[in-house]
Amino acid sequence: MRRSDREVKEFKDIIAIMEKCDVCRVALNNNGYPYILPLNFGMDIKEDKIELYFHGAMEGTKYELIKKDNRASFEMDCEHNIILYEERMSCTMGYASVIGHGTIEFIDDEDKFEALKIIMRHYHHEEFKFSTGMMKATTVFRLKVLDMVGKRRNNIHPDEKTKTHVSLE
Repeated sequence: MRRSDREVKEFKDIIAIMEKCDVCRVALNNNGYPYILPLNFGMDIKEDKIELYFHGAMEGTKYELIKKDNRASFEMDCEHNIILYEERMSCTMGYASVIGHGTIEFIDDEDKFEALKIIMRHYHHEEFKFSTGMMKATTVFRLKVLDMVGKRRNNIHPDEKTKTHVSLE
């Protein structure tokens, strides 16, 4: 990482960023080009290992690509704000992000319900009862995270006394 001063190194701090995000972008290999998908997700942590869960229709390009090559990259970001430096008449962007790599596997029908609960937990903190009938028309898959790195830009340096934050969320 070029800007090591922005790296988020603590596992718990990276998880905190991920918990704030509402979209995970997954990149798959499409004949040498990235095929990027913005997806809703859920996260499960087992002994410092992260699994990201996703769902979708029963068929489509993403599933064809996963079957050919189950390696994937992912990215998620939050805490967006414009940082204005009035005296210097310049600006930058504040953010928190996580990027990483992993492998994808499809969830068996008997495990779909629990996987969908993990996704729902990310967006709705109370137990949410949903119809199991729709599971027949839903594919669920998980990305087992192999590595990841967090990055944040919102710290205040002594020479940045005149900056103003403008939230974009």
